[in-house]
This record gives sequence, structure tokens and C-alpha cells, in this order.
Amino acid sequence: MNYCSPEKVGISSKNVLNFYKKLNRFNLSIHSVIMARGNEIFSETYYAPFNKDFKHRLYSVSKSFVSLAIGFCEQDGLLSLDDKIVKFFPEYKNENFDSKLLNARVEDLLKMQSSKYPGANWFLAKPDDRTAVYFSKKSEKNPGTFFYYDSSGSYILGVIVEKLTGKPFMEYLKDKVLREIGFSEDAYCLKCPGGHSWGDSGLMVTAFDLLLTCRFVLNKGTFNGKRYLNEEYLNKATDVSGVCNNQFGFVTHGGFGYGYQFWGAPLGCFSMHGMGGQLGFMDPKHDLIIVVNSDNQGNPIFYEQIYDAIYNEIVLKLEDEPLIENEKDYNELEEYTKNLKLFALNEGINDSLIEKIDGKTYVCEENACGFKWFKFEFNGKQGVLNYENEQGVKQFKFGLNYNEFCKFPEYGYSDMVGTVAEPNNLYDCAVSADCPVSHILRIRVQIIDKYFGNLAMLFGFNGDNCSLQMVKVAEDFLSGYQGVVNSYLK
Repeated sequence: MNYCSPEKVGISSKNVLNFYKKLNRFNLSIHSVIMARGNEIFSETYYAPFNKDFKHRLYSVSKSFVSLAIGFCEQDGLLSLDDKIVKFFPEYKNENFDSKLLNARVEDLLKMQSSKYPGANWFLAKPDDRTAVYFSKKSEKNPGTFFYYDSSGSYILGVIVEKLTGKPFMEYLKDKVLREIGFSEDAYCLKCPGGHSWGDSGLMVTAFDLLLTCRFVLNKGTFNGKRYLNEEYLNKATDVSGVCNNQFGFVTHGGFGYGYQFWGAPLGCFSMHGMGGQLGFMDPKHDLIIVVNSDNQGNPIFYEQIYDAIYNEIVLKLEDEPLIENEKDYNELEEYTKNLKLFALNEGINDSLIEKIDGKTYVCEENACGFKWFKFEFNGKQGVLNYENEQGVKQFKFGLNYNEFCKFPEYGYSDMVGTVAEPNNLYDCAVSADCPVSHILRIRVQIIDKYFGNLAMLFGFNGDNCSLQMVKVAEDFLSGYQGVVNSYLK
């Protein structure tokens, strides 16, 4: 793929700049963006500290890759989409193999029309074998009927691929297509207990890897003129007209139909979606691809905001012919994007509040979080939060109106295998703080590791008293950082 100015592909640099500025106005936590029309990349941006080599967790975008692997398995004659899924799991047969489960087909799982509604929660179960969890509960609905998001069903599809091919599904995809089209050789997928890939959530790739995959999908199975996967499968995979995933008729990012692990989008577009804002957006009419990596967990409308920027600043402004080059606008775009950084809290600093709490210890009343005390220390615009919880004495740095980067000091989080605690594992994080009102200090922790998550800490001071509210949005960690802690000055 080549690089060019936006004008060459029919979009003004001014519109692309407006796209980035709109994301900024929404306070979205964006990590990277790539935009391409045909084989021409007209914008590629990484928000520091993220860069082009960073292997980013794709969360549920992983499901679309599993779908491609299923397509190759069908093409190789290893399975039929009409195969019953229980065919591949005789060793798990139990009393829950009811008629609904027995009738569930591979295609039903591809369309999120499985028999599970919603199925068992493997994060709570913390099993030795995640596959067994899927079969540990009776079915709730007839397969092939209505859409209900079944993430574990996507995992099961990945397990089927690995059982049939004898290799991790990503290695199978590398052998079939990804290696030849320039995909990162060191891209990988996290594992689940039991040894299979975390195919519904654990893919770790670069933004450019996702762009290449979108190009392959939008080309309906070809790349640089060579066919790898049959067009029939990809036509079905990206046909979102046969599944209703909008029961109430609301206009939302996810209510435009569903294919084989691909989401519908307005105006005939479709996409890959992942938790927090992983997006591979494809517009067949304009041959347009927009890749976004981000983490906006906790923001209930972030996809609507991202789509607002995509459609109103890019899709609806595209022309069929190249535009006249505008050096001034292009240079302004380049200057703006090269200085972009990860979002940080930025609503000012109250120096008098900072001075009041600097070096002071607050003793906590009994609380469900296990916090015993905390103390702030400041050195200019850098702060340190010291505290003690059930794991012991801890501290982390934060920046006043900017991000400090450090390890979040909670031990025992998962690493290469989901739900499996690693005793000494710490996650990388970015931490910023501000004072949105005079008596409040607000801290935002952004976990930016193999796992992504957010922690909001709101310290409200009144005389010698302080109440701390903590809200975490993370899949299977930060559980000790949720709730209210009341405290008083020592």
C-alpha cells in the first residue's frame, strides 16, 4: 500500500483535520488511526506513547479473524457451515446436550444466533478449561432464531478451527493468507485456560495489520490480484441484511445488522468491532477503510461519537475525483497529527487545594475496597498517590493535566492466559489528574497493556474529611477499586 495526500483520494486535508479535532472535542481516548482509499493511505496517526509497532489488543475484532479462519476451513473441506457444533466436542458431552444445543450449527454461531442466552460467565468461573464452561449450562433458546451476543460462541468457533487444523487459528491464518500480505509475523493471540486461543477477544496485532486484513476483506478474498479465500464466503460474511440485531429500533452503532462476525454500519458499510473502540470500518461504495484503536470503556456513546466523525467528516465529504492539492491545509494536518498524545484529564488545577492536601495522610473508615489510608505528595505538576490496601502499601505517579506512565501497583493480574493470575504481573498505565471544581481532585488511570481498562478516582474534600469514589471499567481486573471510601485527616 502507498501513501498520499488526502486530496489525491478525493477528500480535503481540512476535512481529515476536522475528523481528528472532533475526536479530541469528544475527549475520546484514541490510540491510533489509519485511513485508506483503495491502496492509498491518506492518514496514519499514532497518539503517543502508541506507535506503529505496538501490538494492540483487538478484543472482539478477534471474532472477525475467527470468521475468516472458518471460511478457510470450509474452503479446505474441513467443515461445512451446516455442521452441528457438538460434532466437534464429543469429549464434552453431558446432560446439558439438549435438543437446542444438538441442533446448533456452525453458521448459527457465526451469526450470533446460537442456543446460548447468554451462557455461562467464564470470568467468574475461572475454570481449568474454558471450553468446558460453554457446555456447563443448558440452552436458553432455539438456535438459528434471533440475534443475541454470544462471545463464548465465537471462542468455540476458534476452538473448532484449532481442533481441525492442529494449530492456533492465527498460525493457520498466517499460513493461508496473512504472511503473504505483509502481516506481522510476531502477531499472536492470548490463550484461555485449557490451551486454546482466546479467539473472541485476545488478538494482539498492529494497526497496520488490521488495515491489511480490512483490505483483504473489502477485496472479497483477494490481495494484490491473488485470490486466497473464495468470494462466496466473504459475500455471506459481510452480508448484514439477514440478521436483526436492533430489537427496539434505536439508531445505534450496533443496530445495522450482522453477518458472520461482522457488524453492519450505515449507508451499506460494515465493520469489525472490539471493546473500548477497536474498529475496522469498511465502505464498499467508496473503497474506504478506517482503522481505529482506542479504549473508551465507560463512555456509553463512544461508538456513536467515532461514527459521527467518520461519517460527517470523511464518508459524506468524499469526492469521486482527486481534489486540487492544498499545501497549507496539508501541512496544518501533518503538524496537528504528529503532536497528538493519549488523552489526559485537563480541566485545570486548583493550587490551593493541592497545597492543602500535599503531604497529608487521610485515614479510611472501614470499606469494601480494603483501603486503610492514603496520602498525596506533589512536586510541581507531578503527583504521587500513596495508599495501603489489602495487598499492602502502594503508590503510583500521576500528572496534573498530563499523563505520567508507570506500572499500576496491583499484583496478580492475568498475562498470557486469561483469568489465570500471575503473582508478580503489573500492567502498564497512564495516569492524569485535574480539578474540575474547587474541592475535587480527579484521577484517571488508563491501563494500556495486553489488557485495557479505566479507573476513575474522585476525591471530594470538605474540611478535614474526604470521600473517595472509585469506578472501574475493566473486564477481569481492578475489582478492588470499585466503591466509596470515607476518610478523615489524621
